[in-house]
Amino acid sequence: MTDILMPKATAVWMVDNTSLTFEQIADFCGLHPLEVRGIADGDVARDIRGVDPITGGQLTREELDKAQDDSNYRMKAVVSRHAELLKSAKPAPKYTPVSRRQDRPDAIAWFVRNHPEVTDAQISKLLGTTKATIETVRNRTHWNSANIKPVDPVTLGLVGQLALDELVKKAAEKKAKDDAKRGGATLQAVDAPVEDAEPEFVPEERERRGAEPTAESVFGARD
Repeated sequence: MTDILMPKATAVWMVDNTSLTFEQIADFCGLHPLEVRGIADGDVARDIRGVDPITGGQLTREELDKAQDDSNYRMKAVVSRHAELLKSAKPAPKYTPVSRRQDRPDAIAWFVRNHPEVTDAQISKLLGTTKATIETVRNRTHWNSANIKPVDPVTLGLVGQLALDELVKKAAEKKAKDDAKRGGATLQAVDAPVEDAEPEFVPEERERRGAEPTAESVFGARD
């Protein structure tokens, strides 16, 4: 089924102007049959004005006639150029199967232990998790902390090896640049100057100064 513009307004028009079943209208408009029934009962979309999908170029008269003649027939919408233009170009969020979601805390713990240079934002994007979850794993306040063990996300099947290597490489390069901006390694503290101490007596010093004076050298030899 092709997405159509203003599905509820289209459903309102179909309820008021055709003999289509609720299931047929729901299938074409992407709504639940009970929601279409609510429209027919006046409980849903009371203030919405119906929009003719044929006039709007989203449905052909031939398709409508086929559906009204056969309640099992499901109408096919005309591909709308406007609908395609209105579609968001933003990629869909990463989906992780339910069976794998319980493994994400283990992968987060692996990053926390082995690659602290990887930011929470990078981990969140790679694993499809939230920063809040990462924080609880790091602080060991996660509800399942007792059972969380660091495991390589590649081993868990959450990401591919190439994607992991690329992430770790980018994180390491960014950390190196940040360290360089901060001035690199911290300079070692220079030892404080030592106060001048009395020079140590060296035997050779006596030879340079001459022999110690004696009584004879000062007063002369006695007769």
